[in-house]
Amino acid sequence: MASESKSFPGILPYSESVNAQGSSVWSLCVQIVLIYGLIVFDSWTPEGRLKAALMMGTAGLVLLLAVAGRYSGKEMGLGIPPLRGSLIIIGLGLLIAIGLPGVASLAGLRYPPVRIVPWRGAWQYAVWSLMQQFALQSFFYLRLESLFGSRRAVYIAAVLFASVHLPSPVLTVATLLGGFFFCEMFRRYRTILPLGVVHAILGLAIAASFSDRLLHHMRVGIGYLAFRS
Repeated sequence: MASESKSFPGILPYSESVNAQGSSVWSLCVQIVLIYGLIVFDSWTPEGRLKAALMMGTAGLVLLLAVAGRYSGKEMGLGIPPLRGSLIIIGLGLLIAIGLPGVASLAGLRYPPVRIVPWRGAWQYAVWSLMQQFALQSFFYLRLESLFGSRRAVYIAAVLFASVHLPSPVLTVATLLGGFFFCEMFRRYRTILPLGVVHAILGLAIAASFSDRLLHHMRVGIGYLAFRS
């Protein structure tokens, strides 16, 4: 049986490791707003040294706050992935990925030139996918869960995840639906690695299924608007 996380009404902690005092609540809120703001700022910063520095700095801050936080490695999904949960997550992810070309075709969004992702870009995206899942689940979801309960946190985290993919129409819709799936699977099984694998599979499937005229090389923010084919 899947390990279900606790759900509390109102502003209550996920586990006893996080107290419900006002200082803890405000600390979590500040952390969420700070990291979300940095991610949005980075996505709307033109390519260059500043953008690279922002990306590296934000990633480092997420890691620092996660390590310094009161959540255990198990709560952050860093333990050994459960076999049953992993099979369910990866199996569902593969089914969705297989159906994406058909969805794109039915929607009239699969027309040449469809982008083929090279191997080097594929494995780099796989690493990036795992990093995104760590930020989404081990950072944002856990803190939102502590504030609002596990079920509400699924919806809030999914909306935040989708919002940082604006203004790309395909990626915004895909990450909203994907965010619900990722967060719900994390809520049930507390594991990161299978989610990172599925994130990579779905991202590459989207890149291969939808025209680059819409995806703009999977860019978001100012990069999407500044894209020239």
